Amino acid sequence: MPAAPIRLTARALLLDMDGTLVNSDAVVERCWGRWAERHGLDPVEVMHVVHGRQGHATMAVLLPERPVEVNLAENERMLAEERADVEGVVPIPGAPAFLAALTGLPHALVTSADEPLARVRMAAADLRLPPVLVTAESVGASKPDPEGFLKGAAALGHAPADCLAFEDSGAGIAAARAAGMRVVGIGPRAAAHHPDALAATLEAVTVTADADGVLTVTVQG
Repeated sequence: MPAAPIRLTARALLLDMDGTLVNSDAVVERCWGRWAERHGLDPVEVMHVVHGRQGHATMAVLLPERPVEVNLAENERMLAEERADVEGVVPIPGAPAFLAALTGLPHALVTSADEPLARVRMAAADLRLPPVLVTAESVGASKPDPEGFLKGAAALGHAPADCLAFEDSGAGIAAARAAGMRVVGIGPRAAAHHPDALAATLEAVTVTADADGVLTVTVQG
């Protein structure tokens, strides 16, 4: 028997990109697999760290003795690689309808990608950009730091507790929780981090708004 739907209410929604709206795993695995090989690291272990973080933050975890400025410089090269590679970038199932349902409602993109990469990947997946973007350039600290989600809430004019985050990664879920937000997890990576609700894809999520601006998010089990 299917699980009963979970309903959460909020005033605004904050959306991660990679793994939540866009499936870019093929690109991430190619680019970071090459990076792992160049540095003598196990690509499988690298993939356990990379999701949800800015590239330089991933490098800092995996190569803790390396100077920050080296990581930042290499991250710029990695971003260029990722922007140039859109093969296999597709929408998460249900993402087009989900974003269409949010037209006119308060929502923002909160991603560890920089703005050029966010624009490239959303375009490759044929998804419209939310009206508010919080990208790598907007913050001083990468997820799992809550700064991006706090900035997204502030930009939309709502308290963090009145926002609902959509995330797929452990780092992203930790960031949203540190910001004081409830979390809808999307996909299998999210399951291990016990979000408030879990959807296999965005096909399982519907959003409605009442006359007072209260959003009801329903997640089918």
